[in-house]
Amino acid sequence: MAESTTLPENFIELLKTEALQLGFDEVGISKAQQLPDDARLMEDWLRLGFQGGMSYLERNREKRYDPRLLVAGTATVITVLQNYFPKEKLPEDNNFKVSKYAYGKDYHKLIRKKLQKLLNFIESHTGKLDGARAFTDSAPLLDRAWAQKSGLGFIGKNTCLIHPRKGSFFFVGHLLIPIDLEAKENEITDYCGTCRRCLDACPTGALVEAHRLDARKCISYLTIEHKGELPDALKQQFEGWIFGCDICQDVCPWNRFAKPHNEPGFLISEQLKKMRKPDWEKLDENTFNELFAGSAVKRAAYNGLKRNIDFLKKD
Repeated sequence: MAESTTLPENFIELLKTEALQLGFDEVGISKAQQLPDDARLMEDWLRLGFQGGMSYLERNREKRYDPRLLVAGTATVITVLQNYFPKEKLPEDNNFKVSKYAYGKDYHKLIRKKLQKLLNFIESHTGKLDGARAFTDSAPLLDRAWAQKSGLGFIGKNTCLIHPRKGSFFFVGHLLIPIDLEAKENEITDYCGTCRRCLDACPTGALVEAHRLDARKCISYLTIEHKGELPDALKQQFEGWIFGCDICQDVCPWNRFAKPHNEPGFLISEQLKKMRKPDWEKLDENTFNELFAGSAVKRAAYNGLKRNIDFLKKD
């Protein structure tokens, strides 16, 4: 952006209006800076080995704690939330369970496209911004910390970002831009209070204490990120989940405010709705590719999902 470029006085409001028109549910703005408190919490978590096999979390740590090291020249972090709470859930009778976030198309691509359109809108006012970047769960960024910092929610005892009027079924995305925008950093108080429904409901005890998750026991981690055999000792605690897990969100009282999303790309396919345990148990690679074309389930790959299904159908 040219040094002399002057933005309209109501540019922040114009930006937020554009974000909402693109289908985002919330947008927040923060000054790019180091996050020392969050860095300390993350380092403690890593030291305990709670990341399990997610070795990528151990890399680029300095960049993770300061976006200016991730993308040189970054001055502002724009954070967006995208609702994925479904109007219709997968049938539960005689069925396995798939996390709601994976019902439709892969959120990475969908949100990045929207973020690029939002960046195009910004550049229509500023000119080309060298170094501006869009990310959604695709770079070493503390997603929830930036969302919390910009006033989009608080991090609950289940470690999810919780919006006090809309719940926690959200994806988080960011634009890193090299211009200063007026930050609206009104962090929301932690409203979990004495509630411990998520801690008590976690069947594997992965929530070892409030705000601390041991991924090595987490059903979501084990069914998606974990490589190798699943721990037989936890089989009875899986409660039918073959990809991800929503238990700690489903029991959260704040999700009584969750409203169904309006994103066509997140709708459940008719083929997926028809699946039942016998269909899952005879799943072949061709059917897997048909069911999950362009889906986040591809992260587990056919062999990973088949491993999870076989694990639950063992005698």
